[in-house]
Amino acid sequence: MQYNIVGGNLPAVIVSLNQGESVKCESGAMSWMDPSIQMETNTDGGVGKLFGRMVTGESLMLNTYTASAPGEIAFASSFPGSIVAYTVTPDRPVMAQKGAFLASVGNINMTVGFNKKVGGGFFGGEGFLMQKFEGDGIVFFEIDGSTVEYDLQPGQVKIVDTGYLAVMDASVTLDIEMVKGLKNMVFGGEGLFNTTLTGPGHIVLQTMPIPNTATVLYRYMPHPSR
Repeated sequence: MQYNIVGGNLPAVIVSLNQGESVKCESGAMSWMDPSIQMETNTDGGVGKLFGRMVTGESLMLNTYTASAPGEIAFASSFPGSIVAYTVTPDRPVMAQKGAFLASVGNINMTVGFNKKVGGGFFGGEGFLMQKFEGDGIVFFEIDGSTVEYDLQPGQVKIVDTGYLAVMDASVTLDIEMVKGLKNMVFGGEGLFNTTLTGPGHIVLQTMPIPNTATVLYRYMPHPSR
């Protein structure tokens, strides 16, 4: 299997499959493909997996595309940004923000991932309830805007504003840190809490979270008089 990410900030990933190879994706994610590739729709694991995808913002069903002869299939991002190819191995599970999954190849198991720190669930936005990917293969993630990536060393900390975390190794610890100082909380415009990421592990940050973008666009939209 080979792949090529094209399109700049309106990206798509083109996957080249050999005979018998398969790729899984969100329902409706396929953009174009060769006629040698056939689709099969299923829950990929029963009711439990279906519920897990529902609570993490993914479609209820998954499509599996299998090549009966060599061919190409493409998946386009649903929002201006980036597509990241992330390698998952048995000793390197990965956590991702809700709704980030685009497609995967190989033996990948997707479940609901719960962070270790309960505080993240209530205040961190991207914390507590995330998608967890385990197995052996490649997962393609949709990223809002451009990507900035870091390899955190053991004990190294990165403080991230809520919503800017896209993907991280499961070895990274996520916690919540309250903004210090009453004046900073009230007038700083950054909210009450920041997401604290502690290594070791790789993290992928995004520069244009969809909720932030929607808030900015809303200011310029006409609103009916009340």
